[in-house]
Amino acid sequence: MINVGQAVVLGIVEGLTEFLPVSSTGHLKITEGLMGIPVDDEAVVGFTAVIQVGAIAAVLVYFFADIVRIVSAWGRGIVDPSERYHHDYKFGWWVIFATVPVVVVGVAAKDLIEGPLASLWVVAGSLIGGSVVMWLADRLGRHKRGEDDTSLTDAMLIGSSQILAMLFPGFSRSGATMSVGLMLGLDRVAATRLSFFLGIPALTGAGLYELPTALGAGVDALPLAVGTAVSFGVAYASIAWLLRFVARHSFTSFVVYRIAVGLLLFGLLGAGTLNA
Repeated sequence: MINVGQAVVLGIVEGLTEFLPVSSTGHLKITEGLMGIPVDDEAVVGFTAVIQVGAIAAVLVYFFADIVRIVSAWGRGIVDPSERYHHDYKFGWWVIFATVPVVVVGVAAKDLIEGPLASLWVVAGSLIGGSVVMWLADRLGRHKRGEDDTSLTDAMLIGSSQILAMLFPGFSRSGATMSVGLMLGLDRVAATRLSFFLGIPALTGAGLYELPTALGAGVDALPLAVGTAVSFGVAYASIAWLLRFVARHSFTSFVVYRIAVGLLLFGLLGAGTLNA
């Protein structure tokens, strides 16, 4: 099904694109299509979900100090009401609350997500449609609010926007969350960091949920392990680069790139070079 060499390539693609607002799912499906791997096969869908855990592990390592601070504050607030004023305590609950809609929709629409919506036609359209949303959010956003200025409403709206990426692969989970963050007036760095934090439970849960399916559908453990490890290393470097980039630049370059990839994909599909 998927050999070690293909796993390395897919791990690189996953690590490079999971947290950049360019759609990791879209790029993985394009790469799978070019390598002749059936994008809607149950084992392939499971494989791509599992190697995302490598990218999430990179987030856990990169933001380890922040995560420990938030979890510690949340734990102190659970046992001591006097500690519940702290923003980190509240944020811990917000991450949990914001994950619920994603889980509900993900489970309810699983067959749809892994079936008709897995088409590369959907990916191409979502890449372009998501680009328009991102461009408008970056242009119209006030970029005034920092991470400490966020509220439960912000977390719920940003977290729930991940549903767009589930239903329309190509839209981009990070692109959707960052765009909503910008629409809410967050600065680019705050929107990017919240995208990371709010994605941890959803992506980790998806990977663990799909692990039995991936193994049971015939994907060997070795390619899974290799793809996940490569994803981790590449994603760690991508996170560091992205945070430096958004501190100094707009999202315009990502918008242009996404539109170019979407148009290219439409062309390849139309010419029959790729099978949807």
